[in-house]
Amino acid sequence: MTLDLNTVFSSYGIVILGVMAGMTILLIVVFILLILMMKKVKLLSRSYKDFMRGKDAESLEEVILERFNEIDDLKIANGENRKRIDDITQNLLLTYQKIGIVKYDAFHEMGGKLSFALALLDKSNNGFVMNSMHNRESCYTYIKEIIDGKSYITLSDEEKKAVDTAINFNGLE
Repeated sequence: MTLDLNTVFSSYGIVILGVMAGMTILLIVVFILLILMMKKVKLLSRSYKDFMRGKDAESLEEVILERFNEIDDLKIANGENRKRIDDITQNLLLTYQKIGIVKYDAFHEMGGKLSFALALLDKSNNGFVMNSMHNRESCYTYIKEIIDGKSYITLSDEEKKAVDTAINFNGLE
């Protein structure tokens, strides 16, 4: 009794030609994948050879240690930069950073708008307001201290407006 493969497959409803076609397609796909993998291995091998060209284990160790030293130097420099930035930030808290200025005519049509009130305040609204009144014959300048946005000396309307402008000043606009 001989076993005929065609008969066996037919009894299960399988066409031998379809199985052969499926196996052929599977073999082609595997072959394509093999070629792609060989290309990737070749590229990886080339990259590795480029990396290791002219290097032995000892010289490669030197390169790695040199990079570690550079990283340590960068950490030190970064720490120094952070300290400098902190110092600058602390100094900026004490600088005048809010400005308000109001121009006006102090002597009503006699001197033009040459008079002004200038307020300079720090972050905590401490500073001064300077009032300079001009007319055709003379100039008078007054400075009043501002603490927490207030003056202990009575302010003129222009000085109040300059201080209010400085308090609400946003230097980013």
